[in-house]
Amino acid sequence: MAKVNIKPLADRVLIEPMAAETKTASGIIIPETAKEKPQKGKVVAVGPGTKDDKITVKVGDTVLYGKYAGTELKLEGTEYLMMRESDILAII
Repeated sequence: MAKVNIKPLADRVLIEPMAAETKTASGIIIPETAKEKPQKGKVVAVGPGTKDDKITVKVGDTVLYGKYAGTELKLEGTEYLMMRESDILAII
């Protein structure tokens, strides 16, 4: 995991999405046009939280998030998602 020079503010979390599945469980190869947006990623950076709510995820956690959650950004050729911690559904 590369060091990122972005420090999220408040309850925001920076996530690096994992690659989309290229093959189904039965072995069928999924074409590029039919791939779904990944909903799993690795936490790269976290904000300090708010005075009322502390951040529960930490750097290195693998998380599940909503399909349309977060704001996409690209830094040094790598795609990231910036979202609020409340958009994260689970830690796996």
